[in-house]
Amino acid sequence: MKTMKRATRRAVVAGAAAAVFTGVAAVPAGAAEGGVAFSRVTFNGGKPIVIGVKKEVELYVTFRMTTKLKHKSSPTVFPYRGKLGSSETLWNSMLVNDCVVVDKAKGICGFEEWLTIDPRHYDFGNEDAGAWKTAAQLYLPKGAEDIDDVKLPLQVKRATRVTVNASPEPVVKGKTLTVTGKVSRANWDTHTYQGYGGRSVSLQFKAAGSSSYKTVKKVTSSKTGSLKTTVKATGAGTWRWTYYGNTTSGASSSSGDRVALR
Repeated sequence: MKTMKRATRRAVVAGAAAAVFTGVAAVPAGAAEGGVAFSRVTFNGGKPIVIGVKKEVELYVTFRMTTKLKHKSSPTVFPYRGKLGSSETLWNSMLVNDCVVVDKAKGICGFEEWLTIDPRHYDFGNEDAGAWKTAAQLYLPKGAEDIDDVKLPLQVKRATRVTVNASPEPVVKGKTLTVTGKVSRANWDTHTYQGYGGRSVSLQFKAAGSSSYKTVKKVTSSKTGSLKTTVKATGAGTWRWTYYGNTTSGASSSSGDRVALR
């Protein structure tokens, strides 16, 4: 198992954005033996962390820290797996704002954090997809530190892409329409998208004048990720493929291909 080597960047952010997401740790961490407690941890709004092959992903984190111990560094929250305090953590850079005082007498501060993960990092690979946990850490004077597991599970997933093409266009009502496409998945080892075979993908249709798609049938992708099926053209509308993902792969839908009748 590879471990990430971090390019650490911490800074004070002025006028940080207001909280947007609401996913909250199921069990707030209690007071640790180091005299520091973390609570109300949110991470990416409770959504899976879905990463492609090139674009750096920025994740929004909020949390509270309670301590009366002296410290100069900012606390941080980040994904980890294995043993708490091990080097197997998942981040490339962080920005953490100044303490927003919640209760001065009790030493409670609120924080916002922006954490980034870069799939182009040389030590990031396909084995990093899957289940992670969340750690919160504060460095204290004289080399001491406090690190807690805040009981918030995280799911890291490889991004997927889906394409679609319906033909002929336009089509005679009642005649056969052929819908093709392809489902691909991010390969973090090669930094490319590759065909994702053996996947159950939903063919969906949105009738003209409707605002929502309905699943018509499910098709299994070929070894190369190709999709192909036929349907009877009953009306004008838009066709798309949707893949709902799994524990290591994100969900995605193709753009819509509008087909008229003649």
